Amino acid sequence: MNLLHIDSSITGGASVSRQISARIVEEIRQHTQGVVVTRRDLDAAPLDHLDSRMLAAMAPGSEADVETQQKLADGFAALEEFLRADVVVIGAPMYNFAISSHLKAWIDRIAVAGKTFRYTEKGPEGLSGGKKVIIASSRGGVYVPGTAQAAFDFQETYLRAVFQFLGIDDIHLVRAEGVAIGPQQREAALNGALESVARVSGPFVPAKAA
Repeated sequence: MNLLHIDSSITGGASVSRQISARIVEEIRQHTQGVVVTRRDLDAAPLDHLDSRMLAAMAPGSEADVETQQKLADGFAALEEFLRADVVVIGAPMYNFAISSHLKAWIDRIAVAGKTFRYTEKGPEGLSGGKKVIIASSRGGVYVPGTAQAAFDFQETYLRAVFQFLGIDDIHLVRAEGVAIGPQQREAALNGALESVARVSGPFVPAKAA
């Protein structure tokens, strides 16, 4: 089983989402034999955001300078990692009500027409079904449905929408919420999230092997 482990927090070892994503990967490795983990730290090695030069270089017969060619190659490598993965674990903190720009740059490299989705006469069709996505979510405030701040959640709602668009229905969230309210709330939220990891990290049989 191929597992892709993505982290996007910029706060290093103190990151709540990194601690949760690491625990998820550890639990999966304990419950599933033959797990091959590919690690991508988007803070340590960020992908460049798509720009006009990269877009032009994608056209058939076009030429690009060495720097642009390398940026495209980095993006293609990220796409191949995603395509190979049976399970994708994503550390995704909320920054200013949404995901980090690092994570958005990665999503822009994997959401590729003809590779992970396609447009048809009946509308868009996801091509990435059969994968399992587990999101390690951390938020400074409280944004769950029913709260006063729920309308400001463009983090978890966006991630669900993206992966569902790509054809993935097996999406799970492990959430630590209110971590900026105070030390006690941060510790309680983190511990609660870590304790809930077991419910999403049991044995997994890839769809192609089922």
